Amino acid sequence: MDFLAVFIPLLPLLAAIIIGSCHFFDKISGREGESTTVAIAKNAIVASCFLSIALFIFDLLGLNKGSFYAGQWLTSDILSIEINFITGGFNVFAALLFSIILVIITRFSVNYIHKEAGFHRFFFTLSLFSSAILLIMLSGNAVSTFIGWEIAGVCSYFLILFAYDRPIATINATRVFVTNRVGDVGFLLGIGLSFYYAGTVNWIDLNYFAEQLTMPTATVISLCFVVAAIAKSAQLPFTPWLARAMEGPTPSSALFYGAVMIHAGIFLVILLRPIIEQAPLTMALLIIVGLFTAIYSLIVGLTQTDVKSSICFAITGQIGLMFLACGLGFWELATWHLCAHAVVRGYQVMTAPSLLHYVHGNPMRPISKSIANQRWLYIASLQRFWLDPIIDRTLVRPINGLGRDLEYFDNEVIDRAMGTPTSAAMAISSLAQLEQKTLTKQPNLELNELARGKGFAGNLLEWMASAMSWFEERLVLRGVGVGMVDIGRQLGHAANTFEKLQLKPRYLVLFVFLVLMFASSI
Repeated sequence: MDFLAVFIPLLPLLAAIIIGSCHFFDKISGREGESTTVAIAKNAIVASCFLSIALFIFDLLGLNKGSFYAGQWLTSDILSIEINFITGGFNVFAALLFSIILVIITRFSVNYIHKEAGFHRFFFTLSLFSSAILLIMLSGNAVSTFIGWEIAGVCSYFLILFAYDRPIATINATRVFVTNRVGDVGFLLGIGLSFYYAGTVNWIDLNYFAEQLTMPTATVISLCFVVAAIAKSAQLPFTPWLARAMEGPTPSSALFYGAVMIHAGIFLVILLRPIIEQAPLTMALLIIVGLFTAIYSLIVGLTQTDVKSSICFAITGQIGLMFLACGLGFWELATWHLCAHAVVRGYQVMTAPSLLHYVHGNPMRPISKSIANQRWLYIASLQRFWLDPIIDRTLVRPINGLGRDLEYFDNEVIDRAMGTPTSAAMAISSLAQLEQKTLTKQPNLELNELARGKGFAGNLLEWMASAMSWFEERLVLRGVGVGMVDIGRQLGHAANTFEKLQLKPRYLVLFVFLVLMFASSI
């Protein structure tokens, strides 16, 4: 019954296509179409849940082979990407658990999003995300896992941006989307290095060849995937994006950041256990990141004044403990911790709007006096240790400045040198056009009669002067430009400016990026 794995992510994908197409062509719209949208989304996810249960039962009975080959997707020289699925072990159990959570949150969303302007858009995104996360759980190769990884990220962006008319929602959605793309770079590098060193992108084959990889090779591959996992699970230094993501509706917050997507990173780490165990440096990184994220989340969570923010730092703290457990080698503990945490946090986020009602008459337990008396720690916790401003100053601003400089260089130097057409409001686009403009502005002066020569000698000198004037105008002025001296001075000034700009952080970031690209190519 391994073939059931194909239909588990496929059914929600078909539901998303149907809802999106019908809504786009105005076949489903308004409140009268809510029941149709709900029926399509809910039935697809419930069917996937039953298929997940069946696949899990067959796995327990030993009837599954552990993998299923559905066909060939892409072949290029020695690169072969298959459509295959993992049908045994923790992958099937995770798919079962998450499909049950998806059913519960889908049912919860029906009443919560009722009469909202984006009702159909919400269930389209919810169905698409369900397909993506189930593909991540069951995919048998890194490429299709990355496809699900990216679709889940886009769905996250859509749901944070659910109230797109609010500026804070658009800002937070964009910030979260860009932050997660940093981890995606690590995922792509991991795919490329896996194929280069191991000759495969299939998870089972990659884990099988783990013991044959040298320690540096296993370290490089595992570090790339671990960076992607750290970003996806909101571990330091990417932790602040989770608080921004809580801007979306409560059902999406429960699904994405309480129960399901936030655990995709630690799931990837557990999936790559054989490779990570061959890399002591990666294990050490898991310990450091997990420990510091747990401490950071504990301290910052003590001063949060709204329910969602408090829960989100509790989430990152617990996931940090999972990373710590993996780094210490307690893989089974991290696995069970993931499953239990997904259930508890999903419930907590869904009931967040009713928390004040539930805790009425039950005051919060005060923290210890040794921590409460630390004023500097209290201020740092309120400011969340200034992590966002630090990232802005060290990464965002330098890259923005580099982008502005490159744009200026492209507009003022490249476009003018190449003669690229520009708008009338902009400066002239090439040295030739600039010279032509300068020459056309000069008045046509008639030759003074006193300057005209007489006789053979005078006519000869006049002809020579005309020839020299033609040569100067056609070959020197128009070919080189009357402003070459000024251009030379400007180039000298630009060289001095370039030497000063090299000391700015933005160019240090560019230099580090180029070094990493060169090192990876070697």
